[in-house]
Amino acid sequence: MHELSIAASIVEAVSESASAYPGSRVKEVRLRVGALASVVEDSLQFCWELATQDTPLTGALLVIRKLPVVVHCDGCGVDAEVDGVQSLRCPRCGALAADLRQGRELEIESIELDEPEPNEPGMGGEAKPVEERK
Repeated sequence: MHELSIAASIVEAVSESASAYPGSRVKEVRLRVGALASVVEDSLQFCWELATQDTPLTGALLVIRKLPVVVHCDGCGVDAEVDGVQSLRCPRCGALAADLRQGRELEIESIELDEPEPNEPGMGGEAKPVEERK
């Protein structure tokens, strides 16, 4: 199950990026995953839960945007989305189209952070007093 190593790599990369924003919390990580990337979405979601446990990303959502296969046809001169990955033929003219323009991606598209309140302890602001209960 290579999805676990993918999830662990994403956690490492996002943690490194988020460290530039001390005190912030990662809310969501968005991925772009091509149809030819050999990633099973359900497996990646399951592995995400495992890989984020006890990390700064605990509780962060993983949003996966699936990208179809797009080929460039030299005969037609157009980029076209193919219906399936079994045949890389131009849907317009039927010619073989080996020039892949999209479909192999596995990229972090964006990271959404919750920034800390300026008055939270340890965030550079003054701590709000807590009322004593009697």
